[in-house]
Amino acid sequence: MPINLALVGFGMASQVFHAPLIMAEPQLTLHTIVQRSSQSARETYPHVQIVSDLAEALANPAIELVVIATPNQTHADLAAQALRAGKHVVVDKPFTLNSQQADQLIALAQEQQRVLSVFHNRRWDGDFLTAQAVIQAGWLGRLVSYECHYDRYRPQLKQAAWREQAGLGSGILYDLGAHLIDQALVLFGMPQSITAQLAKQREGAQTVDYFDLCLGYAELQVTLKAGMLVRELGPRFSLHGTNGSWIKYGIDPQEAALKAGQAPNSPNWGQEPATDWGMINTELNGLALRGTVETIAGKYPAYYCNVAQAIQGKAEIIVQANQARSVIRLIELAEQSAAEQRTMTI
Repeated sequence: MPINLALVGFGMASQVFHAPLIMAEPQLTLHTIVQRSSQSARETYPHVQIVSDLAEALANPAIELVVIATPNQTHADLAAQALRAGKHVVVDKPFTLNSQQADQLIALAQEQQRVLSVFHNRRWDGDFLTAQAVIQAGWLGRLVSYECHYDRYRPQLKQAAWREQAGLGSGILYDLGAHLIDQALVLFGMPQSITAQLAKQREGAQTVDYFDLCLGYAELQVTLKAGMLVRELGPRFSLHGTNGSWIKYGIDPQEAALKAGQAPNSPNWGQEPATDWGMINTELNGLALRGTVETIAGKYPAYYCNVAQAIQGKAEIIVQANQARSVIRLIELAEQSAAEQRTMTI
């Protein structure tokens, strides 16, 4: 039988990402949407039960999984309520506002013997999957430099957007930074140090809209950057090793496809045009090689497939809560590094 779930919140994250991906997963049923003050969810999903109070959804024994897709400052409290009610829980990223909240949720999930995961969907970006494959194949030799950007050009502030307002958990370090940090940890594990520059670059900005993070490893330098005033985009990925380099422009097409209303798992889902494939310039077995590497198709649907299988006891959960906790800890250390203008040892 499919697993019934309740989706809490119906903002952009739910409308664009969670609800379509959940609807595309045959092992899951979107049973209930918790929407506090609007009826937009009822118009989009007339067959789904719509409630305004989370307590009503938590009291329903038919619901096994709760997906928290609400503003960042509410994640920890809502996830704790769901776990105490005996539900499995998925939390949209960032996991929590601080590592203490993350520790509390992890302990609660263990106590309740429930699956707890965080929606780090960009592990299934096609460009990231390709970067991972290039590294693992050893085509660049010993990797010495990894740089990833998530730049945009949005000079005007969105006045009503909570992500643009001052407060805990707002700003692009918690938003885009959580994705880039998680990807780096998947590839390389926890760094030995972190050095961060954070800024408010746009006129009237109330929260961080630029970051430059340097993660230090023994023989590798990892740079993660994002800004909102980048009109001419550079490479998304720049990887350099002792034998060669891989440079990748463009961004995974899945978000744009979801915003356009395309169904996940439709034909050619997640495939990039050849014009966006990364360029490799390297040496393999003494032969010089320069050309393109076809981008692996992105696979966002794999996230909820794995969640369902983990709840059913058929697979280990891929995005583990303790991994998401490490992301939050690095964000904390990045804020401290920027505030104190020093490198933080981990």
